[in-house]
Amino acid sequence: MADIGVKAQDKVMLVWTQPSSPTALKEMAESLGIIVGADGKVSVENLDMLLLSSASHANSTFDWVLSCLLGDCSPVHSLETLAEMARVLKPNGKLVLEEAVTGSETPSVRTVEKLTTAMKLSGLTPVAEVSQGQLSPEALSALRTGTGYQGNSLSRIRISASKPQFEVGSSTQIKLSFGKKKPKPTEKLDPGAAAMWALSANDMDDDDVILLGTTGSDLQETMADDMDDDDVVSC
Repeated sequence: MADIGVKAQDKVMLVWTQPSSPTALKEMAESLGIIVGADGKVSVENLDMLLLSSASHANSTFDWVLSCLLGDCSPVHSLETLAEMARVLKPNGKLVLEEAVTGSETPSVRTVEKLTTAMKLSGLTPVAEVSQGQLSPEALSALRTGTGYQGNSLSRIRISASKPQFEVGSSTQIKLSFGKKKPKPTEKLDPGAAAMWALSANDMDDDDVILLGTTGSDLQETMADDMDDDDVVSC
């Protein structure tokens, strides 16, 4: 277990499932106990009972969750189980698990990609494949009995993932400044320019006004009315 990274004073949850050998499980637990020492902790939990015993462990309790690393078991970690493992991990704690995977997607056994996605959805990241090998005859038999899977493209994969360095749902204060902003200075219009563009009705002669919307005949009548008899030239 030292090759995984467990060290003195660490708190470890060791998860097992059928048909794990009781002798092998005891030896693994004792080996972990020697590594973590008196100031550490090793808690042994059954995978199928983990959700029922959730009240026994507070949030962020363990540095490590080691799930089903014994070679004679063939677990399938549900989303709920993965989420529970993420809950009891400390921020920056690590999960290492082994699970049977298949080369093609099936309802009962996941592909590597589906397992990786499930771990990420449970709040664990980054997710990395550590190793991959064959299932033991005991593990293969247990998997087919438990899931009904009869395919041949099965392998056993070890994957590690970490919990982010913050608690899901945690909050922190962000200081925001709502001080009054200084108003921008308004640009004053040049009085000369204002006078230049000012238009007075008194500056306009009647002859300068063009009525929009008048027809050609209306315009001719208006021009005729404005002409004196002296302005008429007979041809």
